[in-house]
Amino acid sequence: MNKSSFFIIGQHAVMEALRNPKRKVLRAFLTEESKKNIHRKSPNKNLLDNVKVYFKTKKELDKYSTKENLLHQGYVAEIEHIEKPILKEFIKKKDNITLVCLDGVTDPRNIGSLIRSAASFQIDGIIIKERNFPRESKLMYKAASGAIEYMKIFEVSNINSTLKNLKDKNFWVYGFDGNGKKNFTEIEWKGNNILLFGSEGFGMHKHTSKYADFLVKIEISEKIESLNISNSAAIVFHHLSYIKKELINS
Repeated sequence: MNKSSFFIIGQHAVMEALRNPKRKVLRAFLTEESKKNIHRKSPNKNLLDNVKVYFKTKKELDKYSTKENLLHQGYVAEIEHIEKPILKEFIKKKDNITLVCLDGVTDPRNIGSLIRSAASFQIDGIIIKERNFPRESKLMYKAASGAIEYMKIFEVSNINSTLKNLKDKNFWVYGFDGNGKKNFTEIEWKGNNILLFGSEGFGMHKHTSKYADFLVKIEISEKIESLNISNSAAIVFHHLSYIKKELINS
């Protein structure tokens, strides 16, 4: 396991890292006000217990976020990586699994926003090529707004072989493509499903798309060419969460 450390910034990113018992927070760099806010939001538990805390002014904290042009909000933390979940082990323990697979998606802001939406609508996990995952990106952690602490992210060496293995284990793969024949809302979404999204601008790789059992689309105005991937994903995730509730209550 990689125990190297890195920095994250922003109120939600830092606070959720402090709340996550699996996450080791080595140091926190806070303003006096942000420390008070941490205690206000968690009055029954000292989130800063066993964490080295250094008090800084907002100006002093700017050096951690100037390069990325991000707002630190008075919160900076040095954290360690958490243990990577193993996809093969995870799928043994659950039924009716919904996983997201990102094919060539590399933009940290989009990945972070997608993680936030996935956690909000109870997606079970995200599959991404390990080479494309910006695992130490301040921008990704900021965009995820703390949700990365609650999402299983499966880093794999090869997307195509991973999809093939999952198909062999009774997963259906739905590729989202503007040329898909069916609107995704027409699908029943039962059983184990993979939601396959392509990269920003290029879509799915041609060879990867061959592993999709179905190509589906999100119907939008003809005046608009496409949606940002994180917006598309949020629409799909919300719909699937509603469908799951309907199935449970029926």
